[in-house]
Amino acid sequence: MSLIVLGTASHVGKSLTVAALCRALYRRGIPVAPFKSQNMSLNSYVTADGSEIGIAQAVQAFAAGVEPEADMNPVLLKPKGDQTSQVVLLGRPYKDVQIRDYYAETDMLLAEAVAAFERLKRRFRHVVVEGAGGAAEVNLYDRDIANIRLARALRLPIVLVADIERGGVFAQVYGTLALLPEDIRPLVAGVIVNKFRGDPGLFVSGVSKLEELTGVRVLGVVPYADIPLPSEDSLSIADKGHRKTGTPVRIAVVRLPRISNFTDFELLEQHAAVDYVPPGRPLAGYDCIILPGTKNTVEDLAALNRAGTGEELRLARERGVPIIGICGGYQMLGRRIVDAGIESESPAEHPGFGLLDVVTAFTGYRKTTVQVRRRATGPGPILPAMGEVEGYEIHMGETERGDLPEAFAGEGAASPDGMVFGTYMHGLFQNPGAANALLAYLSERRGVPFEPVATESGALGVAAAYDDLARHFEEHVDMEAILEFFMARDETSRA
Repeated sequence: MSLIVLGTASHVGKSLTVAALCRALYRRGIPVAPFKSQNMSLNSYVTADGSEIGIAQAVQAFAAGVEPEADMNPVLLKPKGDQTSQVVLLGRPYKDVQIRDYYAETDMLLAEAVAAFERLKRRFRHVVVEGAGGAAEVNLYDRDIANIRLARALRLPIVLVADIERGGVFAQVYGTLALLPEDIRPLVAGVIVNKFRGDPGLFVSGVSKLEELTGVRVLGVVPYADIPLPSEDSLSIADKGHRKTGTPVRIAVVRLPRISNFTDFELLEQHAAVDYVPPGRPLAGYDCIILPGTKNTVEDLAALNRAGTGEELRLARERGVPIIGICGGYQMLGRRIVDAGIESESPAEHPGFGLLDVVTAFTGYRKTTVQVRRRATGPGPILPAMGEVEGYEIHMGETERGDLPEAFAGEGAASPDGMVFGTYMHGLFQNPGAANALLAYLSERRGVPFEPVATESGALGVAAAYDDLARHFEEHVDMEAILEFFMARDETSRA
């Protein structure tokens, strides 16, 4: 049993639909793996063997009860700016390319993707495939390895997901189906209307109209759900708002132009008011400031300097506000960055913010990708309370710590008072121990009560969240019809 989940546009809910299907199958004892041939995202994850894949496929793998692996996302594009992306192929850096040159490799990349899918299918038998963006991008049909060319190669049933929240759902579905190539349109087995607000029963006539217009069955109308699973890409930042956490603790995450892995802070979002603050906005009034990861440290550092963020950080330091750098943010906090032409077009030295006495060097096209488990060893009121934490590193460049104390055993750096520290560890604040250490200190300083983060929170979504997602999905989608149809197709393909 394999199927493809395509969308009428980006951000309609394809990733969560795949995760829900994977969890629903897992709960039935059916082995399954997720797959996305080509993903474009700066939110990524490192597998046990050091491969880098899109974080959405890692979430889907955990929902399926299996370990993430490179075959689940064989091509990952990480935009660097100036129409250039790093291509990660089968979990490893392949090259930096401009988009016009990338399309010259479409045939090779599609072959690699199909081979990865076949390997997963041999091992798991059942694969749920996710497309990318909108399925009916007619100008891309000759090179669309995530939707049309992949569907043509695999010949699998297709479920089309539409987002009713953004409006125009009839045009979304009808227009997408009308524009699909003639050999692909018959593969569409059903439609899911996603993100409905209110009573889905009010859309019964809409379901009938969609089926009448398209001749395709509507498999369900899924209400909007706020289930705490990691965000896939930067489009999700716009959806973020203050949660009603019951605490006045405010944390600023500087919204870098090329921000990556902002999923690092989604556990904190559930327990504090976390703002993603654009460069140039004042940072006064925040209890903590975090510089997150970035796909291009040098260019984002320049953008922050132009916007005056460096001065804002220095003022915050004088006020005693904790300042934390993660990955590229850690590099920016240092004295300088020495680039041999890896991050920028030509070799150069770039002064950092100087809040940590460290130096970072980019000397070659090498990337560290590894899962880690470390104990917090740094000084001050926050780090010692974290205990042992786990996460993953994804970075170019190496940082010399000098005489500063380590933030964690074997890694990172901290100021002598521990109020400024940096680390390469993504996922740090997905550890409840780390989140509690920071939030407890900030709450105490604010003079407000602190309710600890539950120890089962964190990581890339816990089992309960995946189960909630699957139950929500199955409550509103005819899962048995999906299973019967695709099982029948599976039996036919084996006959």
